[in-house]
Amino acid sequence: MAERDVVCCIGAGRMGRGIAHAVAYAGHKVHLLDAKPRDSAAFEAFRTETLDVINGSLSSLARLGALEFSDVSTILKRVEVHSLEDANTALADAKIVFEGVPEVLDAKKHAFALFDEHASKNAILASTTSTILSTDLAEFTKSPDRFLNAHWLNPAFLVPLVEVSPTPNTDSNVITELNDFLESIGKVPVLCKASPGYIVPRIQALAMNEAARIVEDGVASAEDVDKAIKYGFGFRFAVLGMLEFIDWGGGDILYHASNYMTKAMNDERFAAPDIIKSNMENDRIGLRTGQGFYNYDNVDVAEYQQQKMAAFLKMLQDNDMVRKPVL
Repeated sequence: MAERDVVCCIGAGRMGRGIAHAVAYAGHKVHLLDAKPRDSAAFEAFRTETLDVINGSLSSLARLGALEFSDVSTILKRVEVHSLEDANTALADAKIVFEGVPEVLDAKKHAFALFDEHASKNAILASTTSTILSTDLAEFTKSPDRFLNAHWLNPAFLVPLVEVSPTPNTDSNVITELNDFLESIGKVPVLCKASPGYIVPRIQALAMNEAARIVEDGVASAEDVDKAIKYGFGFRFAVLGMLEFIDWGGGDILYHASNYMTKAMNDERFAAPDIIKSNMENDRIGLRTGQGFYNYDNVDVAEYQQQKMAAFLKMLQDNDMVRKPVL
């Protein structure tokens, strides 16, 4: 995409505003389309509020040194807020349209109808839903080959990840074009099939529920659970991916720990999946055997481990947590 190509967001709530921030920050013009009917006075108040929120998030980054305060107004000028009555102007020249309305089917249908009526025939339509399958939403547009899901994680202007979920009918060129765009604005797209929870929500639902159960069972306080997450769980997985971490320590550790937890808790929710059992049977333990979820045959394992240790150390340094040795 050219630097000044237009991106439109149908829905100017939290997600739409976050996307507008990210896209305008990267140099693109953004049209935020208010998906709700309002009279002129109500819309003007909404428009002011929307721009104030984006101005606030940009200013927060400026205070943290990510940009100059003088840049805020330049970036904000790239964002236009349009009323529902002005849908044609908002959508007509947009190359990519993100749908960010509430997770209600009627709201999605309305947004998709706006796209079909006013967007260019070559435009891409990307929902941002975190709950509804892309395959279920595809039937709401007349251009299913131009449709896919792009789940941004809040806050959208900060979190790099975007989960991209096409349907079997999505044109492969559309997938490539959207991924290229996301990468060009500093995002990290990952592809996943249409499946409940996609990737991150599916994993975090289990983790958050288990954290709540620990408090419910009186095992630890909320404060100590969150400390454990921040300085243990989160610290490790900010450097090593979850499957990479299994390989790092050894899939056998997870296999035996899962068996123990299943028996100790008398609950199958801790049971290892078949892929872990299969890896055990086929000696795909991870780093120690050269195979796991990843292939390490051509990897300098010592150098790889050193690089990861350097990343861990940098995180400690960034958080002022490195202490001098006691001599």
